[in-house]
Amino acid sequence: MSVPGPLILVVEDDPQLRRFLRTALGAQDYRLVEAETVREALIAATTHNPELILLDIGLPDGDGIDLARRVREWSRVPIIVISARGREDDKVAALDAGADDYLTKPFGVNELLARIRVALRHAVAAVSSSDAPVLEIGPLRLDFARREVTVAGAEVHLTPLEYRLLALLAQNAGKVLTHRQILKEVWGPGAVSESHYLRVFMAQLRRKIEPDPARPRLLLTEPGVGYRMRES
Repeated sequence: MSVPGPLILVVEDDPQLRRFLRTALGAQDYRLVEAETVREALIAATTHNPELILLDIGLPDGDGIDLARRVREWSRVPIIVISARGREDDKVAALDAGADDYLTKPFGVNELLARIRVALRHAVAAVSSSDAPVLEIGPLRLDFARREVTVAGAEVHLTPLEYRLLALLAQNAGKVLTHRQILKEVWGPGAVSESHYLRVFMAQLRRKIEPDPARPRLLLTEPGVGYRMRES
C-alpha cells in the first residue's frame, strides 16, 4: 500500500491556474485542497491541516499577505506565495508576514516543484533540529550547548550579538530572512528600522567566517530583501 503524498492547500482564484496546479502537482502524487477566497482558505487550513500552502496575494475578499499573517499566528506550515506582483516591496511584505518563499507568475512547473520540495524539506528539518545541540553547514559548525562556533575545525570568537545573528541564520538555513525579521529577532522590535546595524554586523561576521568576505559562500545577500544562510 503506497503512502499518500503531502497535502497542499492551493489558495488561488484563477480557475485556469488551479487546473494547471491540479494537473502538475497530482502527477507528482501531491494531494490538493483548493480555496478561492481568504474565507475558504482559513476554513481549509484549520480543517485539513495541510503540509504546505500555495498562496496567491490578490484574492476576491482580501489580501493574501494578511492571510499569511493570520495563519502564522497559530501554524508553522510552509507558505509559498505565487503572485504576478514581482516588486521587491511585495516580496518583502510577504516574507515579513510569514511566507517562506515567493514565486512570481508566470513560472515553470519544474521551478514550482523544486520550491515545494525545498519548503517541505525545511519544515521536516526544522522539527528534527529544533532541539539539536549542533548544526553543521558546509565548513561551519555551531554547538549551541557550548555556544561554540568553528569553521573548518578552527574556533571562531564571536560577540554575543554576532552569535545571535549567526545562530538565527543557521537555524533558518536556505530560507530568506528579511531585514525587518532579523532586526526584530536579534535587536528587538524597537530596532526594525535600523538597517545599518545589520550591514555592520553582517560585514563583521563575514570577515570572521568567510574565506573571502568579498565573495561570501555561506552568508548570502538577497538584494533589497534580506539575507540567507547557504543550506549545505
